[in-house]
Amino acid sequence: MAQFQLQTLKPYPRKVMPLASLYHTPPLPKLLTIRSFPCSSRLTKPVKFPLLHSLPTIQPRLVCKMSGSDIISELELGRPGDRQKPEKRVNGVFWIILLNLGIYVADHLFQVQGIQSLYLYHRWPAWYQFVTSTFCHANWKHLSSNLFFLYIFGKLVEEEEGNFALWLSYIFTGAGANIVSWLVLPRNAVSVGASGSVFGLFAISVLVKMSWDWRKILEVLILGQFVIEKV
Repeated sequence: MAQFQLQTLKPYPRKVMPLASLYHTPPLPKLLTIRSFPCSSRLTKPVKFPLLHSLPTIQPRLVCKMSGSDIISELELGRPGDRQKPEKRVNGVFWIILLNLGIYVADHLFQVQGIQSLYLYHRWPAWYQFVTSTFCHANWKHLSSNLFFLYIFGKLVEEEEGNFALWLSYIFTGAGANIVSWLVLPRNAVSVGASGSVFGLFAISVLVKMSWDWRKILEVLILGQFVIEKV
């Protein structure tokens, strides 16, 4: 018969570990230390942030895509270049209009003595009459037509060249027109009106806004013909 020998097996060595060690937990971070410093309610020195000034300005953009086309509208806020320029105040042309109206009322309504001495008498003209006659008018129709064109062209000249240039243009062009009329017209004639000044302001306004565009040239020709007929 076969013989069997039983051998007693030794137990496998085991190491018992605590339950908490089965799950590895990272160490807790250290708490930040917050220190308090004494402060005051007012800042004694201005606080400067040099990095903020060096950062580029980002402009917002709205992009809309519609059927394969891009429609981009830029919203540029705070740009000084896009701000509207302040409009120049126009005062000189209104003072000239008021002066013409005042002299007309004093001459024709109140019949103030001495106003007619401002007329330009071609027989014996005084030097100041070449200027003062530009502020005098024969009747209301003559005055109203001159003031209408005076406002249009005088306003253009004043907006481009200023108040002082408007007065110089009005006086010198009017005086020059009176000199030409004194040389051409007979000696028994009397000259009054701002027609010469209106023509001068019209010419200056054309030169100031001169353009070789055919539309501008056609506009000047049509307006010039209208001025010649009405003034």
